[in-house]
Amino acid sequence: MLYQTDKWKSKASRVFFEIFDCRTKAIDFTNYYKLSTNDSAVLILEVRLNEFGEM
Repeated sequence: MLYQTDKWKSKASRVFFEIFDCRTKAIDFTNYYKLSTNDSAVLILEVRLNEFGEM
């Protein structure tokens, strides 16, 4: 799961972008769209498939 956050990475500032099947694709997406800047950061969370619950 790919999120963009502020530079302090607070949960309140997270913006969801997409779910990828591998970390490499998420990093390529981040670089292509220049999601990481001086004022923002990117957070990539790994989740298990077929498990339901709150994040």
